[in-house]
Order: sequence, then C-alpha cells, then structure tokens
Amino acid sequence: MKNNKIIMYVGVLAVGILLGWLLFGGASQSEATHNHNAVAEDNQMWTCSMHPQIMQPEPGDCPICGMDLIPAESSIDGLLADQFKLTENAMALANIQTSRVGTGTEGDNLVKLSGKITENEEANTVQVSYFAGRIERLNVNSTGDQVRIGQLLATVYSPELYAAQQELLTAASLKESQPALYNAVRNKLKLWKLSDSQINQIEASGNVKENVPVYATVSGTVTEKLVEQGDYIKQGQPLLKIANLSTVWAEFDVYENQIDLFKKGQKVAVTTNTNPNKVYEGTVDFIQPTLNTKTRTVSLRVVLNNQNDVFKPGMFVSGKIEGGQQNNQEVISVPETAVLWTGERSVVYVKTNPDQSVFEMREITLGNKIGDMYEVLEGLSNGDEVVTNGTFTVDAAAQLLGKKSMMNQSGGKVTTAHEGHLGIDSSNSEKQPDTSNKNERMEVSEAFQEQLKMVFENYISLKNALVEDESKKVITEAKNLLENLSKVDMKQLKNDDAHNRWMTLEKELKAVANSMSNTSNIKAQRDHFKHFSSHIITAVELFGVNEKVYLQFCPMADQNKGAYWLSTEEKVYNPYFGDAMLTCGEVKQIIK
Repeated sequence: MKNNKIIMYVGVLAVGILLGWLLFGGASQSEATHNHNAVAEDNQMWTCSMHPQIMQPEPGDCPICGMDLIPAESSIDGLLADQFKLTENAMALANIQTSRVGTGTEGDNLVKLSGKITENEEANTVQVSYFAGRIERLNVNSTGDQVRIGQLLATVYSPELYAAQQELLTAASLKESQPALYNAVRNKLKLWKLSDSQINQIEASGNVKENVPVYATVSGTVTEKLVEQGDYIKQGQPLLKIANLSTVWAEFDVYENQIDLFKKGQKVAVTTNTNPNKVYEGTVDFIQPTLNTKTRTVSLRVVLNNQNDVFKPGMFVSGKIEGGQQNNQEVISVPETAVLWTGERSVVYVKTNPDQSVFEMREITLGNKIGDMYEVLEGLSNGDEVVTNGTFTVDAAAQLLGKKSMMNQSGGKVTTAHEGHLGIDSSNSEKQPDTSNKNERMEVSEAFQEQLKMVFENYISLKNALVEDESKKVITEAKNLLENLSKVDMKQLKNDDAHNRWMTLEKELKAVANSMSNTSNIKAQRDHFKHFSSHIITAVELFGVNEKVYLQFCPMADQNKGAYWLSTEEKVYNPYFGDAMLTCGEVKQIIK
C-alpha cells in the first residue's frame, strides 16, 4: 500500500513537470523566437537589385537608378557589408597566404631606386666653327663615332680666312718695318684657332690655303651631328656634340616622402639589367633642389666611372642606398607583395577572422620603401593579418562579389576584362582588329614605354623561337619575359585609367608567359602564344613602344579560325606553323 502511494506521487510529479514545460518552455521559446525576429527586423538592410553597393537601413528608392529598394539578404555568417568569405578549397588553389604585421625596426635598411644612365653634362662639349665658310669635306660619318683631340674633323673653304692669309703674307714682308701690323695679323689668325705651326707653314710656303682644316679640341663620342658636308656655316655655329663617356651620370627618381633619407656623399650600389650580378660603386653627387610637380619626385645623381664603357646612355639601372629611418623608430611594415597601388590609393586585404577565411579591403597610407617592405603610416594596426600572396586573386573575388576592391572603391559588381577586349571576332577568318577608341593611345611616361619595350623585345625573341620550332628556346625566352615583366614599374603610370588597364594586362601576360615557360610541347606553346599576343597587342596599342610594329595575321592558324601576332619587320615569318608554312599570313595594320 505504501509503495502504491509513492508510485502515485512520482506520477503526479512527472505530469506536473511535463505540463510546466509545455506551458512555460514553449512560451519562452516563442518569446526568444519573437525577440530574434525583432532583432533581425531591426537590423534589416535594403539594397538595389541593379546596384548592390547601395545599402540603406530603411526602404526607399535607389539613389542611382530610382528603382525600389529590396530587402538585402542577411548573411548567415554574420559578415559586414564589405566583408566576404573564401572557401578553403579556393584558398588552397590560389595559394593565398597571409601574415601578421607588427612594429619593429628594419634589419635591411637598404632603399631601392630605379634610374637610367645619362651623359655627364659637365664633360660634354659642342665643337663649333671659329670662322664662316662652306664645309668642303666632313670626316665624321655618323653619331657614335669616336674622336680624339687634334683629329681632323672637317675642311672648310672660308673667304674671310683666305683674305686673312693674304694679309699675313703681305705683313710678313713688312715685319721688319711694321712689326705691330705683323703681330696683329698673326693674332687675328690665332683667334680663328689656327695654330702657330699652321701660321708658320703658310708664311714659309708663301702659298694661301683655300681649304682650312678644323681639328677636334676634345676627345669623346659624337652624340649628334649638327651639319652635313656642303653646308654653309657661320662663325661660332655648332658642328658636332661630343660627349666624354669616361664618366657618366646615373639619375634616380626619389619620391618626396623619401627625400630626407638621402644626402650628398652616400654610397650607392648600382646594377644593370645586362649584368645584374655585377655591382658598381658610386656616391651621391647631387640632389635636385626642386620637386617635379608632375611626378612628385626629385632627381638624385650618382657619378660613375665608365672607363671600360660598361654604361650606355639610356640604359636602365637599379640602385641600393643605405637610407634609413631617422632615430631608428619603430614602424608598422608590410611586404610589397601585400600592397595594391592604383596610382592614387594604396590598398591591402585584411583577414578579419583568424579562424575563417573572411577578408575586407582596407586603404592604407604608405611611407618609405625599405628593402622589400613598405612602411605603413595609416590604415593598419599592430597584429592585423594581411594577404601577402595571391593578393590579385582576393581582389578579383571582391570585385565579383560586389565588395569594395582596388578598382571599385564604393563596391558593386563590375565587369572584368577578358581576351575579348582586343575586339577580334573569332567566328570570322577575315577578322580585323577593333579600331574603336577602346585601345586609343594613352599618354604615359617615356620611362614606362622603355620598360614595356624591353618586354616587347622579349616577345619578339619568343616569336622568333617559335618560327624556328625551338621549344627549349621558347621556355628560355618566356622566363626572360617574365623577369622583365616584373621590372615594369606601375608607379610610372600617373593616369588612373592607364594604371588599371596595365594592371589587368600584366596579370594576364604573366599568367600566359608562366604557362609557356612550363611546357616543352611546342603545340601548347603556340596556343599560349596566341593568347599572349592578344594581350601584348592591346598593350602596344594603348601605351606604345616608340617603334613601328606590324600587326600580322594568319587565317590558317588556330584550326582555321585565324590568329594574330606582332613583328618588327614587314616580311611575314609565321610563329604558328614555323617551317611548315613559314610565310603564311599578311600585314593587317601598322602600329606606330
């Protein structure tokens, strides 16, 4: 009986607990759900279906197109508007790597500069004529000729000099009675740069010379011919420009935020592209006192010994200088591979969640470049994790997802450029390059054109290797091309549009050249060459290489779809078939 009561009490207790859970637990869950929905409703954002970069906290019209805003999809990951997430598989495939930034003093305190070789203006000379007349014979054939002091440069017929020689012969017969007249006539001839021996020879022979020799007053290299044989010249008129290249100048551009790092007398280690392993020593000789307002740089000059004729005017060089941070102060620094530069803005991608692949773009303010690192003045904090490898891939993902990116400061989806920008219709074997203003020539610096020309010259060598069916040589030339592509300095492009166009092209060019360098199959190499040609054609059309270039086309290439390539000569040598169809093709356009 007692046991039955205990069982009854336990049963009543269990029923009470069940009823309590149904009544109060359900209400609590309902209340929690209600509160969650309220919070979600409070945090609802509204966007435009055509312009996803528009985000507003309440409904209304799109400020761009006027369409009604729609509720924005809430992120199940809890990401902010400018954040995006990449899958682990995408991270692995693109080899995206990150590293934490921190403060610290730079161990490698070398500042790297780019520059070029110029003539030493202090050693330059202009050879002039000291008398008027007609050039009967010019002994200097072309620029680049070497001359030595005392060398015969030209012979000149001068009526004035002819008359002066006659005066000398007359005065010589009277020198005993009129020595002053005799000395005056001799001095007159000396003013026309006739030597004592020449004057004595005229006097001794008693004959007047019709043609008078002009001798070099300095030794050096002829850099410019200013006259031709048969020209009439005036007294004091320049004949030749002669440069003494035993010493040359290396002129480097220094950005205004780096000026304080340099001073006269600093040691500079200079290397050339022709022999990058050879280091030449020099010292800072001059720092330009005024700033170039267009490039925001000053010129830093280094005098180099050139007795062995290593340096040629116009040659690009690199310099490393012990620069340095004043007061050895601590700064935040990031690898240069982390920074994307648009011409006006510098951006990095920050990993916002240490446990997930969540990123956002962040604008930063750069300081000096020390070695392979940039100082960061604003935009990052100690401990931030930034993308250091695969930065362009992360930026492309941000663009496709409509997030803030390097070329899309406000966010919103953009159309990315692909091979079709060349304007070639692959369905037509008689297709022509697009002549619309998409590839209209952009104004860029001469320095950028010269760097692009080096890439173009590698391209021509690569083309020639395909013409010769030399797959091993193709690999070598593709690697050389990649090396020179990496040396193209995008900071030379001050125009934002030009900078963005080149950045897109450079990425495609590097990808295709890398593929070409990793295969010995000449058929695959030719297929890659077709794609590479489409991008290099656009680059040459947009920026120019200061050279006449022939756009050539073979209708039989690419399985009768046709393919283009560039050449520096008008005669066709087909890189898509080599010896099999060496001269198949024609010139479609001349790019100047």
